[in-house]
Amino acid sequence: MDGHMPPRVREPIVSLDGVTRILTDGPAPVTLVADIAMEVFPGEVVAVTGPSGSGKSSLIYLIGLLDEPTRGRIVLDGRDATRASRSEREIMRLEKIGFVFQFHFLLPEFSATDNIMLPMRKLGRLGEMAMRARAAELLGQFGLGAAGHKRPHQLSGGERQRVAIARALANDPLLVIADEPTGNLDSRNSAIVFDMFRRLTREQGKAVIVVTHDLDLARTVDRQIRLVDGRVVDGGLATA
Repeated sequence: MDGHMPPRVREPIVSLDGVTRILTDGPAPVTLVADIAMEVFPGEVVAVTGPSGSGKSSLIYLIGLLDEPTRGRIVLDGRDATRASRSEREIMRLEKIGFVFQFHFLLPEFSATDNIMLPMRKLGRLGEMAMRARAAELLGQFGLGAAGHKRPHQLSGGERQRVAIARALANDPLLVIADEPTGNLDSRNSAIVFDMFRRLTREQGKAVIVVTHDLDLARTVDRQIRLVDGRVVDGGLATA
């Protein structure tokens, strides 16, 4: 033996192979996305861009296991999600994926802490004290340590979106999917949100997929995947 270790092969957190989604419940079939091949690796922020109606939201619903492909294969953390049962996919989604949307969708009657605890309650792996400690930890990471008792209407727009990101991280997912997360924010808060995503990948090795119309922000991430008419035209497969 020469004492050298073999190089580690990077495995994607999520990969899609030939993924197509066709709606057949209308007067004529509608193809939402077609023959998608893409992969996203630990430690990278990937922006999904493209004109309106190009299939961006359909794509992330498939990646997020909120919808099922008509054909093709989606592998999440080494497991073929397209072969899993509905209940298995739900557990995979809760364990492996966190979601952030354009509208924060915080429950108005709940405090910031209680909103962050919702995914943990649904997964059911932690006790009450552990869930509250995890929520407090996340609030502290995002500069909201004193805001845990506040309800959404008592927070600014940027603070609400930071709570939404903290909620997405509640179950320590491998993948964060963000659908237009800065659509309702000003440029300063938009930059803060993208910086948070970059920190998640650099410091924690997570992968982040961001759907955005903001091409200036999209240029600041590791890679862009561009969709046109439901097909990937650039950036789907990493070149390095």
